[in-house]
Amino acid sequence: MTNSRQTARLAGLLYLVVILTGMFSLAYVPSRLIFPDDPAKTLEAIAANGLLFRSSIAASLLCYLAFLALPVVLYRLLRSVNEWKARWMLLLAVVSVPISLLNLQHRFDILALTDQSTLPVQEVQNRLMDHLRLYGSGITIVKLFWGLWLLPLGLLIYRLSPVSKIIGVLLMLGCVGYVGSVFLGTLVPGFNNYSFAGYITLPAAAGEIGTCLWLLVAPGKLADLGNLNRPSA
Repeated sequence: MTNSRQTARLAGLLYLVVILTGMFSLAYVPSRLIFPDDPAKTLEAIAANGLLFRSSIAASLLCYLAFLALPVVLYRLLRSVNEWKARWMLLLAVVSVPISLLNLQHRFDILALTDQSTLPVQEVQNRLMDHLRLYGSGITIVKLFWGLWLLPLGLLIYRLSPVSKIIGVLLMLGCVGYVGSVFLGTLVPGFNNYSFAGYITLPAAAGEIGTCLWLLVAPGKLADLGNLNRPSA
């Protein structure tokens, strides 16, 4: 029982690291430094806030390392509920990490680019925006897996308690939102400019924050997972 509580708390702490570092590096810093329609302003902002931009890279590295460990801990915690779903959850989450790390190379390239003083300003601006576009395309690809892993996770959590049913539904809706945003963004020109496009992944955010808090606040609810008599398929 104590081990299950400790495992649940560890998963909650890892999830908290993923959420906080992800919000910082993927939302806060871009909102301060990235201006998609203004290369000059973007270059000026990054050059003037080098520490903030470097911090976003470090936060991304920490986020992806925590996200590598998180599904492993969750697998240990939830495999007694359903081994097959737990394996899919683990696989779909872990496969996103090397993609995310490789994609982060574009931010390192931007860092190196802004440190170069010998290139013409216009060329630096053009290369900067190219790297940002490529980085954005990489995020679109990895979003597919950020969404897919939520489906088996949601199915696993749904079966644990009345409160977890709400969280499980939000996670499953989050999967639909993430995957839908990737395909709609690919198939529908200008989809990301629609007003509702920014809300399509809100269930995922609510479900993941809810999961994090549930793991941290109520680990005792998970303490008897080892005694669950669940079908394994």
